[in-house]
Amino acid sequence: MTRFALTLEFDGTPFMGLQRQPHGPSVQQAVEDAAHAITGEDVTLYSAGRTDTGVHALAMRSHFDIEKDIAPFRLMEALNAHLRPNPIAVTDCEVVDDDWHARFSCIGRSYLYRIANRRAPLTLDKNRAWQVPQELDAEAMHRAAQALVGRHDFTTFRSAHCQAKDPVKTLETLTVERMDDEIFIDVAARSFLHHQVRSMVGCLALVGMGTWPEERVREALEARDRQALGLNAPPHGLYFVQAFYPEENNT
Repeated sequence: MTRFALTLEFDGTPFMGLQRQPHGPSVQQAVEDAAHAITGEDVTLYSAGRTDTGVHALAMRSHFDIEKDIAPFRLMEALNAHLRPNPIAVTDCEVVDDDWHARFSCIGRSYLYRIANRRAPLTLDKNRAWQVPQELDAEAMHRAAQALVGRHDFTTFRSAHCQAKDPVKTLETLTVERMDDEIFIDVAARSFLHHQVRSMVGCLALVGMGTWPEERVREALEARDRQALGLNAPPHGLYFVQAFYPEENNT
């Protein structure tokens, strides 16, 4: 039995999320079906993160175990061939130790949220960014975001369906930057609560619109109450960017 680590890039638009779902297509099912077509084996894909419906990934780390003797490059090429026309690409494939686990060995995760701050309809970025037509103050958003950095109880920013046992998380970084008519929100932590990133982005957007004063974000955090949440940003602007592992070049 050989353990293969994969790096996946995908457009989450047509999927119910990464994790296998009984009521619709998922990234996990597509990759597992492709692996079965190649090897004849039933495999289970494990991943560093769990993305919701419509959320994308630039470099999701995953793994599965197979018995078939096959070189990593050949496996990657075969997977990509069988994944078509699904918008999923295996961009890297390598053999790893049996004790390496895409989820449990991961020591950090980073996400990017894209806001298209313009009035004109989106064409190339449709379903790949959240369009906000009113002018956003990115500098105010960044200042407000710093209240969320560090170790906090993020109950306000977690989904009612979140299954995490503890709402306390440590946010390593949260930055907001404007480039022309697009706003990029970068966030990194060891792990996140369900909907945490989207909930934080939604509240920061309210600050950018002038609907919330900057200090309202801190007040919402300290309330530790989902009712204090102002807005949950839509999923299609969210990207899983990178998973971090010990003794890897995490740059």
